[in-house]
Amino acid sequence: MNEYQKSIIPQIESLYENFTPSEKIVADFFIHNNEEVDISSKNLSKILFVSEASISRFAKKCGFDGYREFSFVYKQNFEKSTPNITESYTKQVLDTYEELLNKSYTLIDEKQIQRIVNLFSIKKRVYIYGRGSSGLVAQEMKLRLMRLGVNVEAISDSHIMKMNSVLMDEECLVIGISVSGNTQEVINSLKVAYSRGSSVVLITSKKDENMESYCNEILYIAVKEHLENGKAISPQFPVLVIVDIFYAHFLQSDRLRKEELHSNTINALYNK
Repeated sequence: MNEYQKSIIPQIESLYENFTPSEKIVADFFIHNNEEVDISSKNLSKILFVSEASISRFAKKCGFDGYREFSFVYKQNFEKSTPNITESYTKQVLDTYEELLNKSYTLIDEKQIQRIVNLFSIKKRVYIYGRGSSGLVAQEMKLRLMRLGVNVEAISDSHIMKMNSVLMDEECLVIGISVSGNTQEVINSLKVAYSRGSSVVLITSKKDENMESYCNEILYIAVKEHLENGKAISPQFPVLVIVDIFYAHFLQSDRLRKEELHSNTINALYNK
């Protein structure tokens, strides 16, 4: 991926409306310049037809003591330097995110997503199972779907999962979230739900043919070494990516009605 570079361009852009016409000319130069040139105040004054005083005022409005300090920082955009150890940690995380996003894009099956959207449309009750951090994703998914009028419940307690099994029938859709695919409380609950006629969707990174015997759909998430242990980033990141993609598809189905429902739930939340 491209190296992440610290830049003062966003700072210039955020202050743009506070500049005078002459200072905006200077700002435009630095915002759009993409090559190394002589940016001494004397040379810049000739190129841009502005005074050196305007260049100095511009630098000070950007938060620098003077143009010399500004130009020094600006030049860093064109210099490749070896990142210090803390910057390496930052890049490691960002590189992992990008890798997982690319893998997620590869794994996504648009037709499968649409099939799951259709299940949400025909099932009267939806249950989302997840333990630990997956339980937090289940809760987030519940809150978002409730705002679109879905009769949904998120369950993270293993005892409640077992008791909830007696409620399962063909009118239910059950979604299980297990990054490792080895969360027995979730897996066992999905098996019971399937045996009672419920439609079952599993979100996991584990590929096991046996899962097809108790799942109608398996949404595979991107994997990374040690991901399930959360050593580099949250193991739920690729799950959230899948959830967001599904939500975008689901929202498009009968969009006007769902947007109205979403607005109504927000208004009710804030007593408007």
